[in-house]
Amino acid sequence: MYLTMNRFKVTKGREADFEKVWASRDSHLTKVGGFIAFHLMKGASEDGYTLYASHTAWESEADFTAWTKSEAFRAAHKGAGGHSDLYLEAPKLEIFETVQSIAV
Repeated sequence: MYLTMNRFKVTKGREADFEKVWASRDSHLTKVGGFIAFHLMKGASEDGYTLYASHTAWESEADFTAWTKSEAFRAAHKGAGGHSDLYLEAPKLEIFETVQSIAV
């Protein structure tokens, strides 16, 4: 499995706006090969921001790379820059490859 995460420092008091943007967008993820799951996670609040992470699981790095080059990716991210007022800084992309897995 290949895991990608974007971390967002959302300006305190704008959490509902941030969540609304994500809830109302069409990610197009289910139309792409190798997609496993997506989660939007809300973390702790610090001075001036609340931490969020978008978490996407893929079958392989090649599947993720194909997604980033696809028309579905461009459609899902169209207008994303229009919400930069919700963040304290640009999102930070983090990528992980599975080295051990335990499942039910």
